[in-house]
Amino acid sequence: MTTSNGSIMVILSSPSGAGKTTLTKKIQQKYQNCKISVSHTTRKPRSNEVEGIDYLFISHEEFKKKITNNEFYEYAKIFDNYYGTSKNSVNTLLKNNNDILFDIDWQGTKQLTKFKELQLIKIFLIPPTKKELENRLIQRNQDKPDVIAKRLKAYDNDIFHWSDYDHVIINDNLENCFLQIEKIILSSK
Repeated sequence: MTTSNGSIMVILSSPSGAGKTTLTKKIQQKYQNCKISVSHTTRKPRSNEVEGIDYLFISHEEFKKKITNNEFYEYAKIFDNYYGTSKNSVNTLLKNNNDILFDIDWQGTKQLTKFKELQLIKIFLIPPTKKELENRLIQRNQDKPDVIAKRLKAYDNDIFHWSDYDHVIINDNLENCFLQIEKIILSSK
């Protein structure tokens, strides 16, 4: 599944805390031609996040203006904040013959798949159990208990969307999961 210029476009989705961002960065580090589509968000940056690398942080007003101007391939409101994939940034990566990784949720995936010119490989990651997900969310120490509770509640809805994807991988071991994703990507080239 490559675009007309030979680029591949891979979506990694998962419930919050299942490892998609870690795996996306790991793929990008190994494959220099693979670029992460940096989403816009209205969320405040976490202490370890860098503007332009992790997200493009903008206000709610700026985001809504971009929606009005039809500047996103996809966007969603998640936990009171907006996240969106800019058409301009994706098209620029494609013009440069880059492979693209999307670190987005099921809502964004549904919207992206409406654009038939985007030939997508859709991978859904799930943790081995909900309890394991809870442990990961607590251990990463990025969210307050009420936010963790929201993420766990959302998990019950998120996992119902696995059937919208080409591949489903249980992330019970980071290295094994990475190797499975790598195999899918390489077989699509």
